[in-house]
Amino acid sequence: MKKVLLSLALVASTQAFAADELHLYNWNNYLSDATAKRFEAYCKCKLVQDYYGDNEEMLAKLAAGAKGYDIVVPTGFAVEALVKQGKAQPLDKKQLTALGNIDPGYMNGFFDKGNVYSVPYSFTTTLLGYNETQLKKAGVLDKANSWALIFDPAVLGKIKGKVTVLDSQRELMSAALMYLGKPANTTNPADWNAARDVILKAKPYWAAFNNQSYIKELTVGNIYVAFGYSNDMFQAQQDAKKAKRPFTLNFSLQKEGNTLSLDNFVVLKDAPRKDLAYKFINFMLDGKNAADLTNEMGSGNPNKAAKPFVKPEIAKVAAIFPGASDVGRLQQLRDLTAKDRRELNKVWSQVKLK
Repeated sequence: MKKVLLSLALVASTQAFAADELHLYNWNNYLSDATAKRFEAYCKCKLVQDYYGDNEEMLAKLAAGAKGYDIVVPTGFAVEALVKQGKAQPLDKKQLTALGNIDPGYMNGFFDKGNVYSVPYSFTTTLLGYNETQLKKAGVLDKANSWALIFDPAVLGKIKGKVTVLDSQRELMSAALMYLGKPANTTNPADWNAARDVILKAKPYWAAFNNQSYIKELTVGNIYVAFGYSNDMFQAQQDAKKAKRPFTLNFSLQKEGNTLSLDNFVVLKDAPRKDLAYKFINFMLDGKNAADLTNEMGSGNPNKAAKPFVKPEIAKVAAIFPGASDVGRLQQLRDLTAKDRRELNKVWSQVKLK
């Protein structure tokens, strides 16, 4: 009988820790291949990644019942949503041996007081990347520091069909709101309708809504302007340089303001391998490993232990590490109530269907 019980216990243990695989549901372009391989060597396990291009996409997939993921990397307001949905696992901070490496200024955010559920990983700004050479030829390079570059029909008429924007309800609406001088987090229906109208007037001039391939399209010169994330624009710029393209790519913050996304590690409540999840978070909290995120992917870094290892030329880029004069114009998106979300969904449907 004891042998049978022992056998059953071993089977249960094997099922609980089925495969030495960590399943990470992550943003596109948010972990280099080199860093992933180093982690696999460190943990003697396999890192399996699935990707999303938008917080709403990730939240919808998990809400629909997707299983098997251990860690997700939500922006602040999406952390709030995961907690409300009961998807996030409270952290065992005793297992987070290097949590002290995070700059205190990035801890205790509005979305997770006390960091009960989240560990800051990286931050990006949502902005415009552009082909400096082609914009100069079109006579609109002076508009690169303004949302007018993607919303003003008079400007867009000179680069028609060469602009892509994120297929992201919150980010695109926020950009239009800031262009109008409104707060990114307004829930005033009149403001949302005004932003919708701005978008609809600009939409005929755009090539596409694009979350997935705008890095490549910008790199090869198929588009001249992309609305997206700062780390993606950095990647496009570096790829164009390596390929010795006959044009210059750049990216910058906009004078009307930008959204800043503080992305975080969250362990899911139903994670199959919470043990590997903690190993991964600790691995990425190490200063050198964290610095690779900036040096290789162009992401801003909340890890103070990473600073000595960040390349000086990257540390000076305001779109990656905003300076004191830029911080006042940056806004973090906040979660919406169920009622406001329904109303914004209606407005967004009008944007997509017209």
